Amino acid sequence: MKTIKLLSAIILFSVTMSSCYTEVIVEDPIIDEPGISLHQLLSSYELWYININQTTGNGEVPFLQRAFTVSFLNGVLYANNNISGIGNNGNGFGIDVGVYNTDFDFVDIDHDIDGYYPLQVFQIGPNRIRMYDAASNTSYYLTGYQRSNFDYDFVFYDNIHYLLQEFTAWKKIYTSQEGMLNEFDNENFLTFLAGGNDDTFLSSTDSADTPIANILYDYEGIYTVYDVQGDPYSKVLTLDYDYLDNEYFELNVINDETIELFHPDSGTTYEFQGRGFIQYLRSSDTTGNGKAAKQTGKKRKKIINKIFNKDDFKK
Repeated sequence: MKTIKLLSAIILFSVTMSSCYTEVIVEDPIIDEPGISLHQLLSSYELWYININQTTGNGEVPFLQRAFTVSFLNGVLYANNNISGIGNNGNGFGIDVGVYNTDFDFVDIDHDIDGYYPLQVFQIGPNRIRMYDAASNTSYYLTGYQRSNFDYDFVFYDNIHYLLQEFTAWKKIYTSQEGMLNEFDNENFLTFLAGGNDDTFLSSTDSADTPIANILYDYEGIYTVYDVQGDPYSKVLTLDYDYLDNEYFELNVINDETIELFHPDSGTTYEFQGRGFIQYLRSSDTTGNGKAAKQTGKKRKKIINKIFNKDDFKK
């Protein structure tokens, strides 16, 4: 697996975030440290990463369900709702999505789209908080980081499903000379559907110069992302083709709009580049010309990947 190069201008240090997520969550003490207010706590970290898999409760807070990170800056709430571009958009803070005030252990948020939410905040570690919404009986767990020590690589791999879904299409831009000829050589476009079809992909053998709006997808199948035992920075992608069997690829992120797929069975390496970036902002405006589409509906959900076992794919 080759080393990825993500946002090198921003990353000064890398801290493995996964270690934060294995800690035991104890009963939440209300913030009562002398000399520090809730306002100071929230603003003391530039980015608060939302680990969606730890969410508990019966409902949701839409803007937290949608965001990867939130930031509290001088009364303005910012959010990174996209993986592609994280670290660059809004100097790393993302987009302005609302305003907030603090009152003892509550942060009162007035979101531009979702409205007013009074959230109770509990501190459960030096840089860990729980945000509780009484109306839906739902808790979100956030970990605080500075932009300089935020592990962007981990976030990309931990949320790889959403990166795949943030583009209207993925165009093949490179096929290695090394490797045996195989039928996947003919596939020039892939699309990973979002919404109710999170496990569905489309593929097309249209010529590489076909405009996105004119692509005719000739196959629909199921895709799965697997974890690699002991390596949070590696993933395996399987594409279930009827005529190619269930092919698997070692998946590497080259940058926030380019992925590499290595096909072990043939020894061939492919690169695909995202086209038609879907940016999750405040208005609904879908486009078919390869430009950014603006949507508000995409929300994250709990995804627990299976561990990859290559013996399951022996032919």
